[in-house]
Amino acid sequence: MWTFISPSRGAMTLDEIVQDCLAQVQAHPRDRFKLIIGTDSQARPATRQVVFVSAIILHRVGKGARYYIHREQHHHIYSLRQRMFTEASYSLQIAGLLVEKLHHHGIDWQIEVHVDVGDKGATRQLIREIVGWIEANGYEVRTKPDACGASKVADRYTKF
Repeated sequence: MWTFISPSRGAMTLDEIVQDCLAQVQAHPRDRFKLIIGTDSQARPATRQVVFVSAIILHRVGKGARYYIHREQHHHIYSLRQRMFTEASYSLQIAGLLVEKLHHHGIDWQIEVHVDVGDKGATRQLIREIVGWIEANGYEVRTKPDACGASKVADRYTKF
């Protein structure tokens, strides 16, 4: 069961998030919206834990965003490759559940999945595999530096 926290609304289920997103779109019918999913992780070698944070972001283009985060800890040290694929897996799971719930309401939104991999740094070798996997599932993909859902929003909540 996925439970998320909204800074403005508190604890929410995926059903409540869908209702909140639909209400936002209905309240602002002339605005353009993007639905973004991103996950980031932070290894803590001293405690042998990894924190994963997934974010659902409803971006009201040019006018801000509303987001919801899910945070969990694992008691293992993952290799960088394993962590990046776990991040992508979480984002894909959430995106799939959201698409299912939105279809139930007759809505077909394109979802962007933001992954915390980029052309520079240690993750550059994983880009093709991860991007290909996400695109094969039917989602648009953004990588660093354009992956604000993972590298800004989710990343902010891995630090504590």
